[in-house]
Amino acid sequence: MTSAVSAERRDESRPARTLRAGPLAVALTAALVLALTAAVSFGAVDIPPGEVWSVVAHHLTGRAPELGTRDLIVWQLRVPRALLAATVGAGLGLVGTAVQALVRNPLADPYLLGISSGASLGAVAAIVLGTSLGLDLAFGSALGLTVSLAAFAGALAAFSLVWLAARRGGGFSPLRLVLAGIAIAQFLGGITSYLVLQTRDEQQTRGVLFWLMGSLGGAVWAQLALPAIAVALGLALLQARARGLNAMLMGDETAAGLGVDVTRLRREVFVVTSVLTGVLVAVSGAIGFVGLMVPHVCRLLVGGDHRRLLPLSALTGALLLVVVDTVARTVLDGQELPIGVVTAVLGAPTLLYLLDRRLERT
Repeated sequence: MTSAVSAERRDESRPARTLRAGPLAVALTAALVLALTAAVSFGAVDIPPGEVWSVVAHHLTGRAPELGTRDLIVWQLRVPRALLAATVGAGLGLVGTAVQALVRNPLADPYLLGISSGASLGAVAAIVLGTSLGLDLAFGSALGLTVSLAAFAGALAAFSLVWLAARRGGGFSPLRLVLAGIAIAQFLGGITSYLVLQTRDEQQTRGVLFWLMGSLGGAVWAQLALPAIAVALGLALLQARARGLNAMLMGDETAAGLGVDVTRLRREVFVVTSVLTGVLVAVSGAIGFVGLMVPHVCRLLVGGDHRRLLPLSALTGALLLVVVDTVARTVLDGQELPIGVVTAVLGAPTLLYLLDRRLERT
């Protein structure tokens, strides 16, 4: 018991040559504000940061003058998109950190458990079936549901399948959870690919593929409330279980010796991450690499204590996705790149570099 307590203390202590979490959080918050300002300023029509904040001040306080067309561009188009990017990025960073602790695998990401595959299937089915029945998809309506609602329904269905498969035999081990998630993700991915092949025309196929690679192009104010609430609740619930996550990384027996109900904790974290992933994919599509890369970066900066790691991963994920979305909108004239393309191009070399740095330290 004494050795177990000592192990927990060693795990919770900050490793040498890492940064202090407080100043880092302040720096990340400042960088996020700058990134949000740039995201709203840059686009087909560049708007000076001073005018951006003037428009925001007008809508928040009513004291600044309206700026006509630029008011519409800033407040109705770019601000909701920038805030949604920050919200989704924060959620992906948070979920990635929790999933890696859940399965004790640093190569895990939010999509390992098959939830995003279910969301993708729901959205694609809504688009393809809705069009085949002659329904108008201009505003995301399909079979009486929005594409986002169909995606969330698919995520919940996938969650149920993974849950049932992982619980067979009464166990709930990380290996069983991962294998169930991979199997169901492959199965649902096959159905999604079949539906993509059934699309009627090239434009519809491009729309489906664009959604599958992630997009925030349809962001509106009405979309912000649900993911923002989900991310805030998810952070609060996971933060309350940070000590348990620290203990679980040392193995189930050690965690149990520290008084952690491992089965209950793993079940709770699985439910939180699954529902949060479903909400995020429903509003943004399938955006990869953020949930895999962000926890690695934050661990290198502040160590593995989840009391610091969870909130800093949320901040880092928010900053990363705001920057990526801005690049996706502006890097090509008159054309927007899927966010997943940019995250892959930026994320793969970065992750390889970080892994190389980590190997050098060991």
